[in-house]
Amino acid sequence: MTTEERTAERTPVRRAPGAAGAAFPARRRIPWGFFVKIALLALVNALGLSIALAAFAAESWLILGGSVALVVIADVVYLTKRALPMKYLLPGLVFLFVFQIFIFGYTAYIAFTNYGTGHAGSQEQAVQAALIQGERRVDGAPTYPLAVVERLGEYGFALTDDGEVLVGTETEPLAEVPGATAGAAGAPTDVPGWTVVPRADVLTDAELQQVIAALRVPVSDDPNDGSIRTRDGTSGSVYTSTLVWDADAQTITDTSTGTIYEATDRGSFVAADGTALPAGWYVNVGFENFVRGFTDPSLGTPLIQVMAWTFAFAILTVVSSFGLGLLFALIFNDPRVRARKFLRMLIILPYAFPAFMTALLWRGMLNSEFGVINDLFFFGADINWLGDPWLARFAVLWVNLWLSYPYWFLVCTGALQSLSGDTMEAATIDGAGAWRRFRSIILPLLLVSTAPLAIASFAFNFNNFTIIYMLTEGGPAIPGAASRLGATDLLITAIYKISGVSGGAADYGLASALSIIVFIVIGVVSAVAFRQTRKLEEIQ
Repeated sequence: MTTEERTAERTPVRRAPGAAGAAFPARRRIPWGFFVKIALLALVNALGLSIALAAFAAESWLILGGSVALVVIADVVYLTKRALPMKYLLPGLVFLFVFQIFIFGYTAYIAFTNYGTGHAGSQEQAVQAALIQGERRVDGAPTYPLAVVERLGEYGFALTDDGEVLVGTETEPLAEVPGATAGAAGAPTDVPGWTVVPRADVLTDAELQQVIAALRVPVSDDPNDGSIRTRDGTSGSVYTSTLVWDADAQTITDTSTGTIYEATDRGSFVAADGTALPAGWYVNVGFENFVRGFTDPSLGTPLIQVMAWTFAFAILTVVSSFGLGLLFALIFNDPRVRARKFLRMLIILPYAFPAFMTALLWRGMLNSEFGVINDLFFFGADINWLGDPWLARFAVLWVNLWLSYPYWFLVCTGALQSLSGDTMEAATIDGAGAWRRFRSIILPLLLVSTAPLAIASFAFNFNNFTIIYMLTEGGPAIPGAASRLGATDLLITAIYKISGVSGGAADYGLASALSIIVFIVIGVVSAVAFRQTRKLEEIQ
């Protein structure tokens, strides 16, 4: 039997329907799903590898280990036939870990440090920053022909010294590169492993010029030996600092004055006379941030005011918006009211507009100089709605009521329509009036279904950043308060200001501590409220 005959014998055949004896080879299905899975896993592995490399470069071992572990778990789960439920649960678990557990854990870690302005890095970074601040060009230092080079998004300098081409970056000291060549002017033109940035790009790219001007390439591993700097991207020289770092003694000495700054356990370099260098590093401070938030004279009293207003704002907003929404729901649930659909549409209009746009609109209308509220409703009176503390609080509550009551109108309308008509009819036959029916039947039944939503609404308004920041920016300011805290600030906006994101000095440690306090408060209030809700359900 020939090879062709043996192959034909092993090939399965299919017969065409209606054609006796007709046969043709069966076509194998292409496993497109397998190829798609491999492609997606390749993307996941590439993303994980890039994160791992970045974490390794930044010496962030926790992120490095976590990214590697997640990639390995994904490969094992999706490349094996075991653990079928994990194929569906893994994406959600990863997002839960990355965006919830990790963020909360990192926030808790920062809360026990003094991380913030002046303490934003490691001790090594603080030493480097201090030396940079005292930099001066070395007297008699030669000028080196220089070129700007780039590799994987990282910039460095390539310079020619006695015919040798040296290359370095901000993190890597100058080192000789074999095979590099220099041009007629002496500047390197070809550096193996690097891309020489064209002179034209240096002259026309403003952002690149800023990067080059701020770039410092160490001459050696010893920071006291100085670094190469350039102003025009074509030549550079050696700069050293008047400050000298002694790693063994943990001191920085100012050679121009003789002052010695010693490293302290507070993450600062402090001299004998109490003066400190601006650059410091973050260290563990225990529960200091939690205590300082309520004992520091410039923070304690303002933060207590902010916390009291936060509770008042959240509670009053939920009660007032629920009450107004329920009132409108009762009115428009009566079949005797005409054009109910049209009127309901008008009522929910505030809920349809973005909250930040509504807040900005009310901010303009409440302006004391040209706002229409004073002109139309108070005969042009000069009422400083947003400048007086109590008027500003009232304005915030009013605007938030305007935004919130349509939500409760919709919720209460649906709850009312789901109530049993037989129960209401029986109560009417027994002689119960409208108020008695509302107090004894309608409201308790409504609370059973709306109590969880009220708890969620309380938690939302407890952290209602948008309405406060867009309407008043937390103002008017509390006299003497740190971080520009104001009378209408909630804890969330106070945290935003303390963090320094909006400008000013940053105190991430204190902001993280306050974030944990907010989390605990909302958790306790929610737990107690849900427990009371279950009791209400048992009574019903």
